[in-house]
Amino acid sequence: MDNAKAIGTPMSPDTTLVKDEEGKSVDESRYLGMIGSLLYLTMSRPDVMFSICICAKFQAAPKESHLTVVKRIIRYLIGTTSHGFWYPRLNSFKLEGFSYGDLVDDKDDRKNTSGTYQLLGKSLMS
Repeated sequence: MDNAKAIGTPMSPDTTLVKDEEGKSVDESRYLGMIGSLLYLTMSRPDVMFSICICAKFQAAPKESHLTVVKRIIRYLIGTTSHGFWYPRLNSFKLEGFSYGDLVDDKDDRKNTSGTYQLLGKSLMS
């Protein structure tokens, strides 16, 4: 991956990941290590959050098709090393948290939707 060519998107729009039970298995510990490192990056790189979480669903039985997408995410990160959050030095640490919830907005399966975010000063934390 050292000489990998950078690409413009973390995941191709026409990519659909499934269990792929017929696919060739890959080294599970290597895949888990890659996913773990990428999940750590999601704290400062929300642009890859969705793609990484999709790949993380297949940690139990990773296949070559899943590893290919993980490698694509890494190629995207190679080309976007200057992207991410910047947290300026603050005089005071004012932490604010917000949450939301919607219990029946999903028309398909009626599952609830909720989320939170925290601000440290004027900077988004999560």
